[in-house]
Amino acid sequence: MSNTIGNNLLHQSLLSPTVLEHQSRSNTSTSIWGNTFLQHQANSLTHRAPISTEFRGRRLTLQKNKLQMGKMYTILRSTKAVLAADPSSVQQMEKFRLDEKVELQVDVGLPTSGSASVVNIQVTSSSDSLLLHWGAIKKQQDKWSLPQSRPVGTMVYKNRALRSPFVKSGANAALSIEIDDPAIEALEFLIYDEAQNKWYKYNGGNFHVNLPKTEFTIPNISVPEDLVQIQAYLRWERKGKQMYTPEQEKEEYEAARMELLEEVARGASTQDLRAKLTSKSGTSESKDQFVSESKSIASKSNIPDDLVQIQAYIRWEKAGKPNFSAEQKLKEFEEARKELQVELDKGSSLEDIRKKITKGEIQTNVPKKQATKTNFSNDRVQRRKRDIMSLLTKFEPKSIKENISPAPEVLSAIKQFSMDKEAHIDGPILNKKIYKLGDKEFLVLVAKSSGKTKVYLATDLPDPVVLHWALSKNAGEWTAPPSTMMPPDSVSLDTAAETNFTTISVNNQPYKIQSLEIAVEDENFVGMPFVLLSGGNWIKNSGSDFYVEFKTSPAKVQKDAGDGEGTAKFLLDKIADLESEAQKSFMHRFNIAADLMEQATSAGEVGLAGILVWMRYMATRQLIWNKNYNVKPREISKAQDRLTDLLQNVYKSCPEYREILRMILSTVGRGGEGDVGQRIRDEILVIQRNNDCKGGLMEEWHQKLHNNTSPDDVVICQALMDYLKSDFDISVYWKTLNDNGITKERLLSYDRAIHSEPNFRRDQKDGLLRDLGHYMRTLKAVHSGADLESAITNCLGYKDEGQGFMVGVQINPVQGLPAGFPELLRFVINHIEDRNVEALLEGLLEARQELRPLLSQSNDRLKDILFLDIALDSAVRTAVERGYEELNNASPEKIMYFISLVAENLTLSVGDNEDLLYCLKGWNLARSMFKSRDEHWALFAKSVLDRTRLSLASKAEAYHQLLQPSAEYLGTLLGVDQGAVNIFTEEIIRAGSAASLSSLLNRLDPVLRKTANLGSWQVISPVEAVGYVVVVDQLLSVQNKSYSRPTILVAKSVKGEEEIPDGAVAVLTPDMPDVLSHVSVRARNSKVCFATCFDPNILANIEAHEGKLLRLKPTSADVVYSEMKDDELVSSANSNEASSAPSLSLERKEFSGRYAIASEEFTNELVGAKSRNIAHLKGKVPSWVNIPTSVALPFGTFEAVLSNNLNQVVAEKLLVLKKKLYEGDFSCLGEIRNTVLELSAPPQLIKELKEKMQSSGMPWPGDEGAERWEQAWMAIKKVWASKWNERAYFSTRKVKLDHDCLCMAVLVQEIVNADYAFVIHTTNPSSGDSSEIYAEVVKGLGETLVGAYPGRALSFICKKNDLKSPHILGYPSKPIGLFIRRSIIFRSDSNGEDLEGYAGAGLYDSVPMDEEDKVVLDYSSDALMIDGDFRHSILSSIAVAANAIEELYGSPQDIEGVVKDGKIYVVQTRPQM
Repeated sequence: MSNTIGNNLLHQSLLSPTVLEHQSRSNTSTSIWGNTFLQHQANSLTHRAPISTEFRGRRLTLQKNKLQMGKMYTILRSTKAVLAADPSSVQQMEKFRLDEKVELQVDVGLPTSGSASVVNIQVTSSSDSLLLHWGAIKKQQDKWSLPQSRPVGTMVYKNRALRSPFVKSGANAALSIEIDDPAIEALEFLIYDEAQNKWYKYNGGNFHVNLPKTEFTIPNISVPEDLVQIQAYLRWERKGKQMYTPEQEKEEYEAARMELLEEVARGASTQDLRAKLTSKSGTSESKDQFVSESKSIASKSNIPDDLVQIQAYIRWEKAGKPNFSAEQKLKEFEEARKELQVELDKGSSLEDIRKKITKGEIQTNVPKKQATKTNFSNDRVQRRKRDIMSLLTKFEPKSIKENISPAPEVLSAIKQFSMDKEAHIDGPILNKKIYKLGDKEFLVLVAKSSGKTKVYLATDLPDPVVLHWALSKNAGEWTAPPSTMMPPDSVSLDTAAETNFTTISVNNQPYKIQSLEIAVEDENFVGMPFVLLSGGNWIKNSGSDFYVEFKTSPAKVQKDAGDGEGTAKFLLDKIADLESEAQKSFMHRFNIAADLMEQATSAGEVGLAGILVWMRYMATRQLIWNKNYNVKPREISKAQDRLTDLLQNVYKSCPEYREILRMILSTVGRGGEGDVGQRIRDEILVIQRNNDCKGGLMEEWHQKLHNNTSPDDVVICQALMDYLKSDFDISVYWKTLNDNGITKERLLSYDRAIHSEPNFRRDQKDGLLRDLGHYMRTLKAVHSGADLESAITNCLGYKDEGQGFMVGVQINPVQGLPAGFPELLRFVINHIEDRNVEALLEGLLEARQELRPLLSQSNDRLKDILFLDIALDSAVRTAVERGYEELNNASPEKIMYFISLVAENLTLSVGDNEDLLYCLKGWNLARSMFKSRDEHWALFAKSVLDRTRLSLASKAEAYHQLLQPSAEYLGTLLGVDQGAVNIFTEEIIRAGSAASLSSLLNRLDPVLRKTANLGSWQVISPVEAVGYVVVVDQLLSVQNKSYSRPTILVAKSVKGEEEIPDGAVAVLTPDMPDVLSHVSVRARNSKVCFATCFDPNILANIEAHEGKLLRLKPTSADVVYSEMKDDELVSSANSNEASSAPSLSLERKEFSGRYAIASEEFTNELVGAKSRNIAHLKGKVPSWVNIPTSVALPFGTFEAVLSNNLNQVVAEKLLVLKKKLYEGDFSCLGEIRNTVLELSAPPQLIKELKEKMQSSGMPWPGDEGAERWEQAWMAIKKVWASKWNERAYFSTRKVKLDHDCLCMAVLVQEIVNADYAFVIHTTNPSSGDSSEIYAEVVKGLGETLVGAYPGRALSFICKKNDLKSPHILGYPSKPIGLFIRRSIIFRSDSNGEDLEGYAGAGLYDSVPMDEEDKVVLDYSSDALMIDGDFRHSILSSIAVAANAIEELYGSPQDIEGVVKDGKIYVVQTRPQM
């Protein structure tokens, strides 16, 4: 039996009553870590005497004496009845009249033997807030006990009674109570109407229900204790293996005994019971062995077992309450007995020993508890093997856009009145404010109208309203208004006036409002103070007078809030409107947030983002926490509980939002049942009283706690404990406060300010440390959802006893926790401060993995499980940061292991984790390669590192897109500090595991680069350059710019499809575009230096030279840079001045009269080089190099289609747009592309294309239906439209090509559904070495290689004189692969793609008929990565094919192809530029 609580029940109880009493004196709070010592052995050494019973009248008296054999005695089985019920009756019922409108009925029937009975209580009442305040009466007890079987929704009230809600049904409220405890003789109760604060009693006292008894007469015989233990264990199992308090364990033990005695009463023998119980329980040998071992120990000495138990408990406490094994427990018991035997041998009596134990005077050999925890490096958790992919969570990505409220806001009567007034005011609005008066509103509107200051007041209060008002020449003062300014029927007082509001209708609506208008003609008056009188009550503004100024309030200097694009604007506007109410207290803020949760959830992810931003601004103290409003801690706790319950419900019902819901929960305290919150108020008084510290700081803090507790109180409590532990060093107190954002000014800003510093006596130190430590748990239970210890105790359950007026708290354990989970958490707590953190990280992650299944299951305590998981996540991050020192001299394998642990932690926290899971698999493979001494381990690990960085960057970008718009919009509305707004998302990211993972990657990167001989640079275009440094975020943002002087661009982001801007002589980036990507080819063509820098320090140093002149001297693997003087630029430019670029021109191609041609018909006049080259390869390359069949739509086809009468409207529209383009309106490029897509296909085009495709053996799309042809036609039009994409248009302008002369043929090919795609340059582009082939390979289609897809391809080189020996330069890091069904692709083939001196290839689009599927790639199981023979075969074949094609053309070639089922296909080739 692994569960310690189960063992505690089976071997009833941990300690004798004496020991329990000792424990309660030493610690009134029974936490989950208590009661762990000797749970197997304790009871076996303290056997209970058999219990005799004597029947006296109608009561059962229990006596602890030995039973006389043969004597008959009576056991009374409790059933149920109402008041003085007749036991012979099957069912009893009685009615009571509680008042004129309220009637009570109670009925109960006798149970069948062995079954539970139900007491039914029904109240006829209109109230829906009735509670049953009740308890049970047990044998020989007068005080109420609290049964374990309780109706749903029952709460423990002050640890003295139960409160169960009635279930309302029409005019009746009903409640059923099921009692299965035979020790219960009666129920007592009162009825409480919570809404009316009214009690219903029986003649001034309790209703008392005597339960009828069923008698069993059995022989006077005791039941063996070991059978009672087994029966108690079986009861514990039946009840779900709950966590019991010692009192509950006693009750369960006695209930088990009574059940067995009933079996005996029915004729069962002891042997029958033993056979029945052992067959049920599956009692193991270990249990029998345990009993026998315990008995043998007990017989060794005459020292009473209860004394041995106490001494063993003391030893366990002094040892630091360790988690002993069964053998250690037995050993400890023996050691305790030996220590007492020594005292006995010295001549001490048993009574002397008992007194010495109580005073702690028995000498023990247990080492004292360590002041600081040591490193348990050899004590580790055995981690279970799991399938990594079982952690997969994946949701369809959703575009982030503004969510509009489905229905316009219905204006309240007061807002409607205000809008109408404002429409008729002929001057400026000076001031406007709508106050919330409960669920009513009050408007104050001040305007300049007709040269006067006019004050308009309105309210929807139901009772007549009187305005008690004055005017102010100095702000806030009360001066009686002149009679000439008083409205009719006003009454003048000494320093004020009183005026009645008038009732009016608004726009003939049925509802009425009260309004008043005051005209102030004297410009010397600056404002108006006032209060309201309604229904006999004075109404003020949060306890102060209302005051309105007669001038426009100075506007805050802040940027415009904007239009809220990318946010749930309607929700954020509402939050901003309610912020003044939310500032009153945490109770108000949490209740408002709870009220808004339905709207936020309906708005989707951006709605929840709005709630997160608001709560985060609160948590980071950007918003006011409390403003002139007193609120009880229990009310704050209740409001938190309400909000977190709603968040829990959304977490269950909307799994796609779980990541952001976790983030919201981490900003909100757990909350809890009212008693937990109430203890904040009560417990501080007990601390003051117990430790004689009722003045100074403790009294000021007490006043703050009573007024409005907040998360600051956790920090204050910690600061006080740190101050005490530091031997009263006041600087330590202030350091703890300041480190957590609490300054002296903040302490003074509370409504109940804290002025004093702590000043305690030395004799108060131990008591305060003890009591503040207990108090910290109470504070964290409410405020610190992510605190690990608090989260653990909330999940595993705990009990805090009440003292005097202080309420007790009992938190039951969460049901369904995994077996052995408490021990796992105990391991975590024991190691939480270890200096070496590896074992701790393993334990934390094992705990999270164990919890994970529970997070997707229905559980009414789900939020407690969530808070525990959030706390474990946070503990991982803290441990990693503490463990950096451990990695200073660590091996690469250990750093990779740490990375894998943190990556695993991150996958457990984020919503869409597929990419991260494949990174984690990659790290596991890299570690395996390292251990097996694979020569490529560092290269492969570097690719995994690069991919992990890309994954983190993608996650950061997703956070920024989701959160930052809401942070900026709401932050502006609320006047949040602009610095906090700007870094909002950045701080969210820093607070998570992603930041820790990024830091570990930075540690490993230089190690891998050094091991793999990668250096700090990858030089893509090795051109020497001199220019001025300019730093930009994205190359894309400046690609169309022209720099007036030579410029070295340091671009933080380069995707691969950008153009190099005019004037740029170099582009340096930390990004990783492929060497054969479009931008790389452009750089080499344009003789621009282009390089990736892997070392952030080097790049930062270059960025620090912004605006200065640098010379770059690249080699194939490095870039040397040096600063130059401006006058050196001229000589450098003269010496390097190149001859002017050749003049480029395009020849306009005419339509040949044919819409489609076969590959045999391809000529220079009909198609571009792409089509001609692929046709030229057929039959000229080795037979194992496959060439796809091709047809084409020749030059002039687009123009012919456009001139067709079918497209007259489109042609006219294009003519207008092109004119705007020529005039410099580049914004119309997109409009032109969209217009091209409106073209209709002439029937002759369809006919000819069908014939050519079918005759060439290609499938005709129309054979699959008209819809498939429409897909193909749209793809063709997209190719034509790409003539006007921005990149291509500006590229031709840059080299002064006539864009009108650009003609577009379309090459049509069947798509090979590739396993891999490759691009080859038969001369190494980085080094210019013509003896060396350079190639890049990706999984899936080649678009990820040449397009703007992040990450690197697999790259390799191969000497032409040794084509069977490819040398890998880098493994792939691209996270995405493109895959497609059998389909057709339409490739651009313009007359401007392969001009000498101008690389036009890649400027225009190739469009497949079907959309590609984006697949997240798993390289850890890919044959190209893990199968060396397969990799060698494929790469060698690619190199051989490339060499053959180069030999065929006699010049360096740029080749594209794919691999399918190990076969090589070449899809195009062109001269290498």
